[in-house]
Amino acid sequence: MRFAGFATFVAAMATAVIAHAADNDHFRSRITLFDIASGKTTVLFTDDTVWEAPNWAPDGRSLLANSQGVLYRIPVAGPDAGHPKAIPMGDLRCNNDKAYTRIGDKIAASCGVGSMRDSFVYVVGKDGVARTGDARRMTPATPSYFHGWSPDGQWLSFVAKRDGAQTYNLYRVPVDGPVDGSAEQRLTNIAASDDGPDYSPDGRWIYINSDRQDGWDIWRLPADGAGPKESRAQRVTHDALEDWFPHPSPDGRHLLMLSFPAGTRTHDGRIPGVQLRLMDLPGDGTPKADAPIRSLLTFFGGQGSLNVNSWSPDSQRFAFVSYEPLP
Repeated sequence: MRFAGFATFVAAMATAVIAHAADNDHFRSRITLFDIASGKTTVLFTDDTVWEAPNWAPDGRSLLANSQGVLYRIPVAGPDAGHPKAIPMGDLRCNNDKAYTRIGDKIAASCGVGSMRDSFVYVVGKDGVARTGDARRMTPATPSYFHGWSPDGQWLSFVAKRDGAQTYNLYRVPVDGPVDGSAEQRLTNIAASDDGPDYSPDGRWIYINSDRQDGWDIWRLPADGAGPKESRAQRVTHDALEDWFPHPSPDGRHLLMLSFPAGTRTHDGRIPGVQLRLMDLPGDGTPKADAPIRSLLTFFGGQGSLNVNSWSPDSQRFAFVSYEPLP
């Protein structure tokens, strides 16, 4: 009873703070590195505005982060550590959904053009846009939100609303395919919301978060789709917390996720009581309903904390953003 009461209290507090956050988007952001072996955190960068969703560069030297529509590269070591440098993106205004390929030769990002807030998916070179035409739009329609590259760099996974749908479903598109909608492949078809796709290191599975059954949980499906009636989709997490943004580690050992207090309906706010949690990456069989999940940290977080894969290439650390409301 003590646990149930505390969970109810945290959920109510979270709801109240979400309402506040919707009206006051002023936060201090701390881009932080978490060491798996020691459990220690190191703050790399702090700023009194919203920064989001660090993605670790494949060479291990920097993070890719965003703030106010601009993408930045932030070195993690050396004399320039913690000093962001803007990446030129032309007239694109990018949100928190962006990542390098596994070899670091390209960046995919969800962006609008100019003042347009609608989100398409674009691919640019690793150093951004040098001239007009360097950015290739991969999705013909909006809303489209990128989240993951396939390990071979041939596919982009994203969530989108199409044909008047009220919820987001999972799609993929070949990087070299036509940008007219004909290349888009719909991977889920259920009338529920899917988000946060990220590939397993072997490319066989796409992990997502979905509210298709009893709140937000982590699910996975084969990379070519969930199949008829979603028969190939497998539930990975089952507990009371609301789980978002599953990210397999590059070495295939761990699955990192962002977990909100029970009853939190969306990830749009920044609230207290958010957890970073870690579990073993499921093997080839059906994931176990009682697989242990370890809480690494409870903090003030949410939208922007862990949207895209933020593991270091050696799987020893990951990056995330914590927030502090400002007056």
